Order: sequence, then C-alpha cells, then structure tokens
Amino acid sequence: MAYTAWQASTSYAVGAVVRPTSQQGTGLVFRCTTAGTSDSSEPLWATIGSQEVNDNTVVWLSVSAVAPELSELAPTAIIDLYELETFAALHGADAIYRFHAGLTLKTPNTGVTWNGNQYTRYPIEVEGFEYLGNGQLPRPKVRVSNLFSLLSLIMIEINATSSGNDLCGAKLTRIRTMARYLDAVNFPGNTNPYGTPDPTAEAPREIFYVDRKVTENRDVVEFELVSAFDLAGVRAPKRQCIANICQWKYRSTECGYTGSNYFDVNDNPVATLAEDVCGKRLGSCELRFDPNADAGVPFGSFPSIGTYVG
Repeated sequence: MAYTAWQASTSYAVGAVVRPTSQQGTGLVFRCTTAGTSDSSEPLWATIGSQEVNDNTVVWLSVSAVAPELSELAPTAIIDLYELETFAALHGADAIYRFHAGLTLKTPNTGVTWNGNQYTRYPIEVEGFEYLGNGQLPRPKVRVSNLFSLLSLIMIEINATSSGNDLCGAKLTRIRTMARYLDAVNFPGNTNPYGTPDPTAEAPREIFYVDRKVTENRDVVEFELVSAFDLAGVRAPKRQCIANICQWKYRSTECGYTGSNYFDVNDNPVATLAEDVCGKRLGSCELRFDPNADAGVPFGSFPSIGTYVG
C-alpha cells in the first residue's frame, strides 16, 4: 500500500497509518492507536520503532514501513540501492553517485529509478553490515567494479584537489526497499505489476563513511567503511568532567547570568560590575541564581562526580 502524508487538523480513526510530510529516511510510518484530531502543526516524529507520538488528541505508534510486505507469504524482492556522496570541503565538489547492482524489466535498461532518482546499474558488492551484540560497531567492506575505471576516474578528480584523499570521508548510504514500491517507470507500460509505488516505503537508511581505500586495480576497488560514531583518535567524552569548578565563561550564553547582584572572586558583595568576578564554585552560582527554583542553577560542572554514599 502507499502511505498517505499526515494532514493538519484532520480526524483519524484507530488503525489509520500516515507518513511524515517530508522524507525522513527512518523507514517508519505511524499507526493511530488513539483516535482524535491532529494538531495544526506537524508533530516531532519518532526516529525509532515502537515509540508513541502525541499529536493533539491523536496518539501515533511508530512502525516499520516495509513490515507489512515482509510479513507476506511471498514478499517481493528486496532492492538494495547505494548513494555515494562527496563534499566540497573534502573532495573539491558536492556530488552524489547512485548505484544498483541489478536490472529492471524494461529495455533499454539504464538502471533502477527510485523516488525519481536513477541508480546506475553497476556491479557492487557489500558485506559486514551486521550489528553484533558485543558492542562493536560494524565496519562494512564495499567492492565496486572498476572495469570501466569509473571509481578510479572519480578518485583521480578528487585527488587533484585533495591529494591522496581517495574518497576518504565520503558518505555511503544504503537504501533498502521492496520491488512493489519501486517507481512505475521501471516496468513495461509504466505500471508496477507488484503493487502501488511508494517512495517513502523503505527500511531505515544505513549511513557510513569511507575510512580507507583497501584495494584498487583494473578489476575492482574496495573500501572499508565506518559509522559516524567510529572515529579513530577521538576521545569521549570530549568535555572534561570536573566536580567543583564551573567551566562556563561568566555572563556567557551558557552561564545565563545578567543580574545586578555583584560579588568578588571570594563571593563577597561588591558595588560595581567592574568588580564583579565569579568564583567558579557552586556557592558562587547559588548567590546569583535561586537554588530552590525548578530549573536549579546553571552550574557548568558535575558536583556529584566522586561522591559515594555507602
């Protein structure tokens, strides 16, 4: 089925299914679990499955967009599409290259069209997208045919701007959908024989970045990918955790203090702004903000670190 877009100030019954008005890339649609009338503005949609979204008097539950098709006794084929995106800051130009390792039923066959974008038929092989239970992030391998030197030409052009880059830092997006949701132009007579095309029905997009070029020869180019969270040489957390010294700049946006109560570095009252200096202690913050307020005080550190009560 093709999912209809969410509409403002509309009555929805239990069981109704909608999609966000813009492409989300999460692979989710939203099923009504509590009937009512939608809000005048679009809600903030969930990005993971089985999450409730409140929309005025309507309650939505996030569900997979392709689950109904996958649960069929004879589901249509899973279609894997790939987008390789380069960035001007790293590679000299913003560009997107689209690939699909397959054919359509139409002749002449120039590749698969999905959501109005054409994915060039080109041999591409991937492995290692599995998520394991040991907490280690996947580092997939991608092998692309280099018979026509397509990837070599792309890298030569990029390396002319950024020497030795070899597509490092380029973003590879894996898009998975079903044959029944493909654009009608992929089929003879411009009619999808498997179902109604729906450019929003897809599994959650998998986004990785090129970490290094493994192999390049006249037959194949192989890359190793990493996720955005798998960054070598980056310490986490980046911010140093300190118990008793505020890290905010006094009277900055983070600090938020704009009052006219002035104190010196030792928390003694003073008369002028020129003498006003924050002592960077929790007590200094409590002199300037109400510690009993619901929001507390914007102390820029972590007083509970190192505290243990047996």
